[in-house]
Amino acid sequence: MSNLCKNRIVIITGAGKGLGRAHALAFSAEGATVIVNDIDELSAQAVVDKIQASGGTARINNFDITNYQACTEAIQDTVDTYGDLHVIVNNAGINRDRMFVSMTEDDWDTVMTVHLKGHFCLSSNAVRYWRTRSKAGYKVSGRIINTSSGAGLQGSVGQSNYAAAKAGIVALTLNQAAELARYKVTANAITPSARTSMTMAVPTMAERMKKPDNNSFDYWSAANVSPLLVWLGSEQSAHISGKIFEAEGGKISIADGWRSTKGIDKGNRWQPTEIGSVMDKLLAKENPAQPVYGAE
Repeated sequence: MSNLCKNRIVIITGAGKGLGRAHALAFSAEGATVIVNDIDELSAQAVVDKIQASGGTARINNFDITNYQACTEAIQDTVDTYGDLHVIVNNAGINRDRMFVSMTEDDWDTVMTVHLKGHFCLSSNAVRYWRTRSKAGYKVSGRIINTSSGAGLQGSVGQSNYAAAKAGIVALTLNQAAELARYKVTANAITPSARTSMTMAVPTMAERMKKPDNNSFDYWSAANVSPLLVWLGSEQSAHISGKIFEAEGGKISIADGWRSTKGIDKGNRWQPTEIGSVMDKLLAKENPAQPVYGAE
């Protein structure tokens, strides 16, 4: 390995399994010190043990990502232990899938809390630390890496809560990038496609993403996504911020966001009866959005 992240201190949420585990191992392999966060302490400890057995540095901190004070303490504990903090990887998430007509308030609130509030609490505390360092004249090389989803970019049938939360994370990322550049902090998001416990819980996806029986390239391995995050967490990525990256297999792409079209300007107020013909012209020029996942 190239030690791309040598001496970088990284906190990764949801790092006990799946994508988070792959990210933790990949960061460690490139020289980073990794704080492993997961509600499953046994899984988190297994990741720490694996990193330490390979000669890396890691420790557990099972703070509640939805509790602001707990995140404050996690940042302080990291700085007290290792002397600095460089990268936040907001990876932890959950599903509460239901069709919208059947969704409960708890289904909605739980997903919003874990995804959106979880992204806010840890990032907010990290940014406050970096701002203080910047104002004191210290070098800052902060990285926020958020986790969205294709569901957040184009919707997903049966996942309106998850899709809305992931869309919110995209908007949050854009705001963070715009506001935090003055402190030498970047913010980017990824929309990963990989074999995880959440994807494998869906029979059709489990079949499509199953590991190959032979030694061919394991396209859906979570480890394929992690190199992009490691690079985004390194010093080399200082010029990249406010981007939404899609990653699966050996493919990396950029999600092209909402853009205003040229439109039609009457130069005066439209009458309701005029809108129909205008709408036809607007739609004829429109670049159609990608279809909602699961829509027929």
